[in-house]
Amino acid sequence: MQKRVLAALFSGCLLTASHIAMAASAASDSYPIKQLVYIGQSILANSTEFDHVPVGGLSGIDYDNQHHRWLMVSDDRAVKGPARAYWASMSVTDNKVGEMHITQQINLKQMDGSLYPNVATFMLKGKGAVPDLESIRLTPDKKAIRYTSEGDRKIGLNPFIRQAKLNGDYVADIAIANVIKLQKNRGFRDNLALEGSSFTPDGQHYFISVEAPLLQDDPLPNTHHGARIRLFEYNHDNKLEKSSIYRVDPWPAAPGKGKNADNGVSEILAIDNHHLLVLERSGIENDKGVYHDYIRIYQVDLTHAPTVDENKAALSKDDKAVHKKLLLDLNSLPVRLDNIEGISFGPTLKDGSQSLVVISDNNFNDSEITQLLAFKVRR
Repeated sequence: MQKRVLAALFSGCLLTASHIAMAASAASDSYPIKQLVYIGQSILANSTEFDHVPVGGLSGIDYDNQHHRWLMVSDDRAVKGPARAYWASMSVTDNKVGEMHITQQINLKQMDGSLYPNVATFMLKGKGAVPDLESIRLTPDKKAIRYTSEGDRKIGLNPFIRQAKLNGDYVADIAIANVIKLQKNRGFRDNLALEGSSFTPDGQHYFISVEAPLLQDDPLPNTHHGARIRLFEYNHDNKLEKSSIYRVDPWPAAPGKGKNADNGVSEILAIDNHHLLVLERSGIENDKGVYHDYIRIYQVDLTHAPTVDENKAALSKDDKAVHKKLLLDLNSLPVRLDNIEGISFGPTLKDGSQSLVVISDNNFNDSEITQLLAFKVRR
């Protein structure tokens, strides 16, 4: 079939010293990353299609350093096209971000080899699982992909983690903790479930995170308080090994009267076996119904972090959260921020430092954009 790729829009430049993106306070010696320096951005046009299927809803991103390509997943619930991931090319250098070009669409399949159904098909046939894909990672050997889905309480579907071949064929399910699963007044919140995932660089551990507190754990954040969410760690054999608690911030601003607001974890990224980057994303709706996005990247130290039983029925007030430290407030950058949902390390730069890229989900909405921001990692 004909491949149609529309050029991305590019704008980006090196910042002056006064614009260097870094935490407000100096990073602790216990944290491996000291600073993120903004390189630039690339915008993928909302009109982009591949094989006549719209490209959008990109909620997860990963980088294949063996083949120098990007892996992304769409959270389209099999409405505008099949449940799908993409391979893409995009260069990142010390002072420039290139255009993003989609090179291949990967149609993700269920256990029986069929495509995932949308809600209407599921309600008609009662088979399969409606996808709501939020995070995607290459397995450490680069021979498979692993992705998460948020489930749907309204139609009785649990979240899931699945592994697939590079062509999208189903390989296996990875078990999730029972406390996440749908139960009366317990388990995951709708559209706030398995939002983040990451393998450690050595491939010995795999982390997942929920976006918001489980129903039994904490109320949702507001302007006065944050909330505790659960992080889960798997070992090399895909066995759930332990769980810890991360506390998200209160809303960074008050919404308009009767309007919506949220704050949660939209993605995680393992720096090493003991440290994570956590992407907190908040959307605040003003009086005119316009959302403003607040995006922060935190570092988390798990070295001596308190843990809880991975199947503890409900958190207690005595359960402590891991320590976190602000690395970057993206609202300090001289760009319009959109709905940032994905984060990945990228190619090695000329000076030997690592790059880091975040991506926004445009929700297939003309008022939003697919935005890729790149940074140099200083350790």
